[in-house]
Amino acid sequence: MASKQQIGYKCRIAGVLLLLLASIAALVAVAVIQDTWMSKEYSLEYGIVIDSGSSRSNVYLYKWPGEKQNETGVVTEIMNCKVAGDGISEMKVDPQKDAKSWKGFKECMDNITKAIPTKKHETTPLFLGATAGMRLLHEKDEQRCNEILASLTAYLRSLPFNFHNASIITGQEEGLYGWVTVNYLMGNFLEKNLWNTYVHPEGKNTVGSMDLGGASTQIAFAVQDDLSGPDYLHVKLYGYPYNVYTHSFLCYGKNEAYKRVLDKVVQESSDPTYIINPCYPEGFNTTLKASYIYDTECTKKPNGYNPHQELFLVGTADPDKCGSIVKSIFDFKTCNSSQCSLNGVEQPPVTGDFMAYAGFFFTSRALGMNGTSDLDQFNLSAKKAWIAERYLKTYCFAAHYVFTLLADGYKFDKETWKNINFEREAKNTSIGWSLGYMLSMSNMIPSEVKYTPPMTDPVFAGLVFLFSALTIITVVFVFIILIRTCY
Repeated sequence: MASKQQIGYKCRIAGVLLLLLASIAALVAVAVIQDTWMSKEYSLEYGIVIDSGSSRSNVYLYKWPGEKQNETGVVTEIMNCKVAGDGISEMKVDPQKDAKSWKGFKECMDNITKAIPTKKHETTPLFLGATAGMRLLHEKDEQRCNEILASLTAYLRSLPFNFHNASIITGQEEGLYGWVTVNYLMGNFLEKNLWNTYVHPEGKNTVGSMDLGGASTQIAFAVQDDLSGPDYLHVKLYGYPYNVYTHSFLCYGKNEAYKRVLDKVVQESSDPTYIINPCYPEGFNTTLKASYIYDTECTKKPNGYNPHQELFLVGTADPDKCGSIVKSIFDFKTCNSSQCSLNGVEQPPVTGDFMAYAGFFFTSRALGMNGTSDLDQFNLSAKKAWIAERYLKTYCFAAHYVFTLLADGYKFDKETWKNINFEREAKNTSIGWSLGYMLSMSNMIPSEVKYTPPMTDPVFAGLVFLFSALTIITVVFVFIILIRTCY
């Protein structure tokens, strides 16, 4: 009988201890689940980049989910507003032109403001980046350049956004961000898998980038990690490192190169009232003021320069002579490295595919050569005179210029030329430096996160109370049983 009672006490003690341990375990589990199973709701983030080029400004609006892929946002362009008027480098000269530009800015920013939810205005970053036009103005007239940036800064600060800065970006930055844009749009950094999540694509190579603006041109492409120098930049995107060669040539944009060619044409003529221009079609003529050619830091003013002097130019459609003059604005002989592009600038051999956009695309389209083409085919097209009339003034020159820059400058040959793709857009998105800039900036901009626990506060509190009560009751039972056992 005593033995049965002893066994009963032991069973009750074991049962109570088991209940105690279970209650403690349940209490810990509830706390852990509430903390570690908490889901995160990321809000959509927005960003604005104003690309102020040499001829005009564009306002881009981007958005990305707050949940970043390996520290970089997945950015999408949702609006591109072209600002009416000239480029900002022309400001502070003609009040009427300034009024048109300011009106254009305000119209674009009004449209951008309406496209962003009001509650996101204060957290939406706003940047303005000025490129080669302002780089040249900074060299020519630093005071006016600073005044323009100060006026834009004051205006942009008055907007309901998180304004960061209005600055002149370097040519190297412009080239790098263009490369980032191209490869992002081509899906070389991220792609969606079967589970609709972003992953790094296996075995994909990056694509080189070539940008031709009005005042400068840029080339950028990924190279081996062991190469180094002032034109090599190490960057990290979506958790992966890249070594990118990038160089920008100021004064070699299409508009400035055109003025340099016109200077060569004028210098070869002894009569300013009748100047033979081999880059113009047969019979085409035009009158230019000398200031059109020489009012820039890219062309050297001749002796006795008169900005109001009128120059009469007549075309002769001599492709060989035109090509020779175009080549004369480059220096292909100076080189202190194993390989150079132009003007003694070191450049590794071009490899892989390239995307050529902006002025490269518009020139190739005028020749009917957009997309991919053959080197000899492109060169032959540059010597034809069938370009549409509205392109006659500059595109005969531009065709020779693009061919010379790519073939003699960047050293594309018959094989590598086939890897050049002349395009304006990719995936319905403009190709340029601004998207790459926003991608890089999104790596630095914190995201808004809303934490959602798996259990509501009342449920969590109720479970904690329940299992705490069970624990306390169990401890009391253990204490009573121990007391009865002892006495």
